[in-house]
Amino acid sequence: MSRANDIRYRAIVAGVSMGGVEALRVMFGGLPGDFPLPLLVVHHTGVDPGSELASILDARSAIRVKEADDEEVIRPGTAYLAPANYHLLVEKSGALALSVDPPVNFARPSVDVLFESAATAFGSRLIGVILTGAGSDGSRGLKAVQDKGGVAIVQDPADAEADSMPRGALAVVTADHVLPLKNICGLLCSLAASGAGKTDERR
Repeated sequence: MSRANDIRYRAIVAGVSMGGVEALRVMFGGLPGDFPLPLLVVHHTGVDPGSELASILDARSAIRVKEADDEEVIRPGTAYLAPANYHLLVEKSGALALSVDPPVNFARPSVDVLFESAATAFGSRLIGVILTGAGSDGSRGLKAVQDKGGVAIVQDPADAEADSMPRGALAVVTADHVLPLKNICGLLCSLAASGAGKTDERR
């Protein structure tokens, strides 16, 4: 892996809903322990604050997986999950923030809220990923990532357990990469190492 200050990108944001536990297991499980970027994730898990999703994924991943804390400084090789019933945002300093503002797209945490704040903080040095899920949350946020010059990645809807979120995203952005879940971690490693180009890998 390249040294941190040689990396083009500063962070990855990801949004997922229905089918998300398996999707995150596959994506996180394919990343090496020395992966050079932080990952910030919204998964629509409901409002149960006792969820052990982070612990379950952490035990099955080489990277560290944890729930995000307010004012936390993000670190490479760590995935930060939005806590149940809190929006996860990125401040201009790059630190994390939690909010109990009203739901957006009927969701708290909201994918759009995370993506839009991260796009403002990181600009073109951000990678946005929309995975399987119901509803349209994340579409506006992924457009914000791309509008700032970041990379837009969408799981191939035909490969998703629930295709509404991927299809919704593709309705508003021309994604830089559209590909099956199993190929996403490899793409993220390539982007993190080299800032590689664009492709549609559905076939």
